Amino acid sequence: MGITERKEREKEQRREEIIAAAQKVFFEKGLQLATMDEIAEAAELSKGTLYLYYKSKEDLYLSVIMRGAEIMYEFFEKATATNEPVLKLISNLGDSYFEFFQKNRQYFRMLYFRDNPQLHKQVSQEVLQVCLEQDRRIWKLVIDLIQRAIDEGYLQKNIKPVQAAVILWSSSTALMQQIDRNDNYWQEQMGVNLEETLRLSNSLLLEAMMTDKGKLEYHSIVI
Repeated sequence: MGITERKEREKEQRREEIIAAAQKVFFEKGLQLATMDEIAEAAELSKGTLYLYYKSKEDLYLSVIMRGAEIMYEFFEKATATNEPVLKLISNLGDSYFEFFQKNRQYFRMLYFRDNPQLHKQVSQEVLQVCLEQDRRIWKLVIDLIQRAIDEGYLQKNIKPVQAAVILWSSSTALMQQIDRNDNYWQEQMGVNLEETLRLSNSLLLEAMMTDKGKLEYHSIVI
């Protein structure tokens, strides 16, 4: 390994160490209360050195978010890497999203804070571009799977894959946010099991998009 390669490797390792330190601070305090001084201390660096790697606290926050998004992508990839019928794979996606949520609550909360416009105002274009590319990769996995189901005659041909993906994602996300914030209220005051409601919602939305062929297939392999 040459000197340049070694230095680049060391630099990348330092970046990972900084992100790990920032993650610890953000998980404990959130974006608003965390400071670059605390992150530098957690990373055992001077604040000046920290700024050599990341231009702002918001850049670091988004970098931690991207770590969570990568974990979510791995959940999705694993859920869809089998030889099961395509409708089962789409169902698997919903299950894997909920599994990610259950095992990574802090990342889940951060992922949906990134839509805050105030955050984007402070983020560098370089970091924002990397985040957008990661987003596109996640969406592509979902959209391609829905397109495959349309091509195979299981979903209606007039459905746009992007719109279907947004419908399924937004419904799941809204219910998981309720589970995260108000699960006890819905269970104790309303007698509603939100986890069961989430599964029902995913099933009903997906089935509403199916052809007759899709419904027959779906009921034989999923329900």
